[in-house]
Amino acid sequence: MAERYDRIAEGYARWWAPVLTPAVERLLDRVGPWLANGPVHVLDIGTGTGQLAFGALSRWNGISVVGVDASAEMRAMAEALADQSLGPARRRFRAEVAFADELPFADGTYDLALSSFVFQLVPNRARALREARRVLRPGGLLAYVSWLQDDRAFAPDLIFDEVLDALGIPGREFDGRSGDLPSVGRAAAELRRAGFAGVSAEADELDHRFSPEGYLAFLSEFDEEALFGELDPALRDRLLARMRERLAGLTPDDLTMRFPIVFAAGRRSRR
Repeated sequence: MAERYDRIAEGYARWWAPVLTPAVERLLDRVGPWLANGPVHVLDIGTGTGQLAFGALSRWNGISVVGVDASAEMRAMAEALADQSLGPARRRFRAEVAFADELPFADGTYDLALSSFVFQLVPNRARALREARRVLRPGGLLAYVSWLQDDRAFAPDLIFDEVLDALGIPGREFDGRSGDLPSVGRAAAELRRAGFAGVSAEADELDHRFSPEGYLAFLSEFDEEALFGELDPALRDRLLARMRERLAGLTPDDLTMRFPIVFAAGRRSRR
């Protein structure tokens, strides 16, 4: 997984981070009252290109953020984007390479831990949640957003699979293992089992409307970059042309991705 994100760091920043923006903003809205009380040391678990960290730094002057990510390229992208966009807040951010279930910090280092669409990716979520709790100070808060399991299909994805089949291109490989949360109740229960108190979990939905060209860029530069990279240039051009033709027939509603998400939070007990 870390190697894949090393390859797609630039595509992630350009095409996938904007999809996640509404959920990231809503997560920050939820922790706003908690952050307004004074200086806070924040850990961003799975910082990616720094989207969540930068959003927090732009809202609250009294915080500092350390972002960790398993991908060295994501970490480098976050640092580069911080140089470009944070201005005076740059000194309050740094990024490190680290795994969510092996955090290189002492117990009780942080006041707040945040995470955006990462806990569905970790190989052992229970261990990652326990690590988040360990590095929080007593009374500290973990708040995250992640995907809920869903069987709805996105129309452009179905078209992509059909076009691959029509052109004789081997279909996409799915490993059949989903780390998406099966329910809101499960999200809350996992936090309680990891030792968190005052647990809350709430379902929501993430919507994003693609343009046909935006969806094709999303596929070729992020979601299916390996598949596109392996194609003969002539076949790649045929695939893109056929996709443009099919996507042109979709309505704006068809091009709107809608998937359920869950916001979950819990505090480390003061005991």
